[in-house]
Amino acid sequence: MMVAALTPEATSLAVIVAAVVVLWITEALPLPVTALLGAVACVLAGVAPAAEVFRPFADPLIFLFIGAFILAEGIRVHGLDRRLAYGVLSLPWVDGRPRRILTAVAVVCACITAFISNTCTTAMMFTIVMGMLAAIDEAADATGQRPAPAFATGLLLCVAFASSVGGLATPIGTPPNLIGLGFIRNQLGVDVSFLGWCAVGVPIVVVMIAATVILLGTLCPAGVTRIDGVADHVRAERARLGPWTSGQRSAACAFAVTVGLWMGPGIILVVLGPEHPVSRWLQARLPEGVAALIGAILLFVLPGDRRATDGRWPRALGWQEARIDWGIVLLYGGGMALGTLAFTTGLAAEIGVAITGWLPTGPARATALVAVGTLVAVLTSEFTSNTASANMVVPVVIALGEASGGDALPAALAATFAASLGFMMPVSTPCNAIVYGSGRVPLAAMMRAGVLLDLIGLGVVTLVMLVVARIGMR
Repeated sequence: MMVAALTPEATSLAVIVAAVVVLWITEALPLPVTALLGAVACVLAGVAPAAEVFRPFADPLIFLFIGAFILAEGIRVHGLDRRLAYGVLSLPWVDGRPRRILTAVAVVCACITAFISNTCTTAMMFTIVMGMLAAIDEAADATGQRPAPAFATGLLLCVAFASSVGGLATPIGTPPNLIGLGFIRNQLGVDVSFLGWCAVGVPIVVVMIAATVILLGTLCPAGVTRIDGVADHVRAERARLGPWTSGQRSAACAFAVTVGLWMGPGIILVVLGPEHPVSRWLQARLPEGVAALIGAILLFVLPGDRRATDGRWPRALGWQEARIDWGIVLLYGGGMALGTLAFTTGLAAEIGVAITGWLPTGPARATALVAVGTLVAVLTSEFTSNTASANMVVPVVIALGEASGGDALPAALAATFAASLGFMMPVSTPCNAIVYGSGRVPLAAMMRAGVLLDLIGLGVVTLVMLVVARIGMR
């Protein structure tokens, strides 16, 4: 019945979307190539003109991606992430105690990945944690006090899980956040500010990090009250970093300016009110993408580290060092193109009408919509990339919300957050794959801890979004 109601354009789009979803799940082609293939197929099939199909590839959020990638690279190149990591791990409070080590590692991962790629964060922290485990083994050989092997498993899983969770704190923490925000802005007409996102994302991250530490501390006990070797290793590595360099100061300055520009308009809006000329100017002239580009450009202006060969001061970042993940950019553009066309052709509306018949009626419908959006996003993220999951699920959830006649924003946000909650399998996220490759994380341990954290995340995101539905976020 639904197919008969579709226009020829919507029918063609349905076939293309189905093929793209299959290719994303099977990864028969690289994900960005599949996204481009879908866009090209839409033009060839007459779903829409080329100018309309490719418009999302120039969406303002694309430039937020680009600016954030360049800033993250500047921070990585100059070692600010390692300085933060060793600074927290060397705190006297940690004191070699297993639960505190887990907590410190989780907090470091969450803080870094709120602004830097979770894959890069995992790769860096994986190296640091493997060094810590080597120091623990050396100390155990000397003292005879060796923690249980399960502790190494728990510590590595903590790196992967906390790196995935921490990306939920800010809009730029992980690509699914920006993908979901793009659909919310384009289809619902709601602009979620940097500060507004953080007001929801940070509490979710705090609860999920606490749950991660408690869960892994319980499932992977060390068997000892104190572990020797950690403090000495971290202290030595921190000393090796030396004093702050010129490049690190420049990268920190560019990052601080960007964060200030991201948060400033929201703070001024609260203080001065939405009708004040300053508030209106900032809202119109300083979107998050422009702020990210300002910070990124500063890296090409501020000084880097002085070269020993000729005594010159290069810039903090050279263009050859400004690595941008164009695959993510193209995946975002292609996914947004398909999602936007699903609405303009009426395909999304028809899907929404068909599925709403399965939902309960009355006040329970809004709750069910949020729960369904969260559950579907979690399940799809286990078997395909988080970015593909957000591209597939968020548009459908928005269509469901609109078809049910309620507010689709909480359900769309729930699906966006839940798209990053795949913890169960090595293929769920690059973070899981990295730590699984260490050989110290049995698959059974990852699946057991991952499924429990999936369930916790499902409950936390659903409850928080129901609160958002009650108090509003517009």
